[in-house]
Amino acid sequence: MSQPILINPLTFARERQTLDGSMAVAELERLLEAVADPAGRLDWSLTGGVDKLDRPYLVLEVSGQVALTCQRCLDPLPFVVTADACITLFTDESKLEAASDEDSSLDAVMAEDELDVLALIEDEVLLGLPLAPRHEDCRPEALEAAKTDKP
Repeated sequence: MSQPILINPLTFARERQTLDGSMAVAELERLLEAVADPAGRLDWSLTGGVDKLDRPYLVLEVSGQVALTCQRCLDPLPFVVTADACITLFTDESKLEAASDEDSSLDAVMAEDELDVLALIEDEVLLGLPLAPRHEDCRPEALEAAKTDKP
């Protein structure tokens, strides 16, 4: 597991800071449980800003490839990760609720003093994985092997 990258999200956003990096899939424990193979890398960038309503936000972009397990034939299935999130930060819960009621597509959270960037990356990647990944066309021999493995 990687050392956490901790930021103050409000300061990061208001100062329009940017962070980026690359990490091995094997460094993310929860993601590791969801993939078929620990190989693979994820590239990411996090940018802070303030919107026209003077609300701080974070933009997270993640890209890479992971290997999932096909739920039909049980063979590895390459999956391209593309996660883009714009998260608006609030310090007042009533303002968060009002903004969410006004715009249902708004991705908003209460700002904490500290944010673990790697945990945020892992959360966004996990949210983007399919629930039941499947090849469009599984190899016939793989399907037969999967059928014979059943009790």
